[in-house]
Amino acid sequence: MIKATVFLGVFWISNLWGIQSTIAAEAKAQKLDLEIGIIQRLGAKPMIDGDPLIQKVKINSTSGDSLKVSFPDQASISAIETKEVVLKVDSTPLTKPKLEEKLILSDRSTFETAEDSAKSWQKLGIEVEVAQPGRWQVWAKRDVYSTPLVRRWLLHSLEANGYDSPYLDTEVLSKKPDIILKIGEKEYNQDQVEITSSKNLVEVNTTDNSQAARTYGGSLKLQPNAYGEFSLVNHVPLETYLRGVVPYEIGANAPAQAVAAQTIIARTYALRNLRRFKVDDYQLCATVHCQVYKGLNDTNPISDQAIAQTAGLVLTYKNELIDALYSSTTGGVTASFADTWNGAERPYLQPVIDSSRPLWDLVKHPLNNEQTFRHFLKMTQGFNETGREGVFRWHKTRSIADLNQDLRTYLQKTRDPLADFNTIKSMEVQERSPSGRMLTLAIETDKGKLELHKNEIRSALEPPRSTFFYLQPIYNKQKQLQAYDFIGGGFGHGVGMSQYGSYNLANLGWSAERILAFYYPQTEIKPLDDSIVFWRDESPKSISKK
Repeated sequence: MIKATVFLGVFWISNLWGIQSTIAAEAKAQKLDLEIGIIQRLGAKPMIDGDPLIQKVKINSTSGDSLKVSFPDQASISAIETKEVVLKVDSTPLTKPKLEEKLILSDRSTFETAEDSAKSWQKLGIEVEVAQPGRWQVWAKRDVYSTPLVRRWLLHSLEANGYDSPYLDTEVLSKKPDIILKIGEKEYNQDQVEITSSKNLVEVNTTDNSQAARTYGGSLKLQPNAYGEFSLVNHVPLETYLRGVVPYEIGANAPAQAVAAQTIIARTYALRNLRRFKVDDYQLCATVHCQVYKGLNDTNPISDQAIAQTAGLVLTYKNELIDALYSSTTGGVTASFADTWNGAERPYLQPVIDSSRPLWDLVKHPLNNEQTFRHFLKMTQGFNETGREGVFRWHKTRSIADLNQDLRTYLQKTRDPLADFNTIKSMEVQERSPSGRMLTLAIETDKGKLELHKNEIRSALEPPRSTFFYLQPIYNKQKQLQAYDFIGGGFGHGVGMSQYGSYNLANLGWSAERILAFYYPQTEIKPLDDSIVFWRDESPKSISKK
């Protein structure tokens, strides 16, 4: 007998995977705990511009509960029960200066491209680690290249073989960061602190406004990170984590089937990316560099139902979790993986016209031709994102003075020798992909020429909301370059599912399964079990991660 359960208006056939395997997948998902860096660098300059500097954190128990504070490195200190813990950033002078040094092999705007760069260095026999002190970087592994002499030997060897991007990041420290814990009237200075509660709920507030406190499931751990500072890490069950992700990623008013699709993708993304912050001894961040995670304050019934009804379901390709990338808006056509990042192509991440009906033939009319691309951008009707003002189509103007500042800041961050240029003389699209994404932007300055590639274009210049745009120079009456118009579409990298596109498909009656099949062709929804590979390392000494 076929048993079907009604899921948000769609029949999920239980014996498609088997009732027992579905139950087992739900049980496995419930047992998986994640480690989320909810405050990645206490007291350090925020990694996202505009975010506040965090110098103090209040941690409280929820109503009717208490916190248990323990110090794993100090068996002599008994666990403390309290209602509140206050963390304050402090520093201690060192008795003598300390050399802090890393050999930076490469500097990239995204984890995906940094990881691909790391594999290139590994092929040369260099042991590496990927970190995010601001931009993503590839470091020569610190515990392997552990002395100034060894680091300099490696750097000089690379320079002698024509590699000019590696450099030493050297700092002499006169003090070290500390975190002071205040519990009642007592203060503690410990590097490792665990905070639990009976209800598995904790409140975290980084402001003086009590209404701004956020509630997190699971427990907390204060621990050192790779930068000599401290991170506050939330240890949280996978399915509880999703309650703090799905409403923020897809939006509170999204149609039920779009929410269900987002839930399966968010679960898949999290499990595929557990290696992301290995250097800091946790797994994921809580920002747009991973998935937005804000705890349990704004959970809603539709998201909670989607999480419960899809428990343990993930999206796979050949029994491996897919690289479950998604963005707000594609602009009318999704991008391939290689349109945005370096690395091996993902067969399931290929350009798809973002419409429920045939509007355009990409095979006959690829968008790597500039005239064809501009014609496509003039089309506004019939797409899944039609009507999404400011993101489906956009037009921004920026003066040369402002563009100079954008580019100068970027070149300074990336240590480019042209960072001392005075002005941009011209910008021109050199290459597009068949999906219309800009692959190479050539810029001429008064000091020389340079090229920006793929996502680095968005990192370097303020106006682009995507790489799906073209440029129009603006001249004054004396034919002097004054500004550029940026005319484009989409918001984000454009790879994989369009969140706004999923809204439209769900409103047309598409199921979550059909939405996912549309944006990720050749993939299969499966219940989580031990046979599924989380991530396959394609670098030397390849191992499968589960």
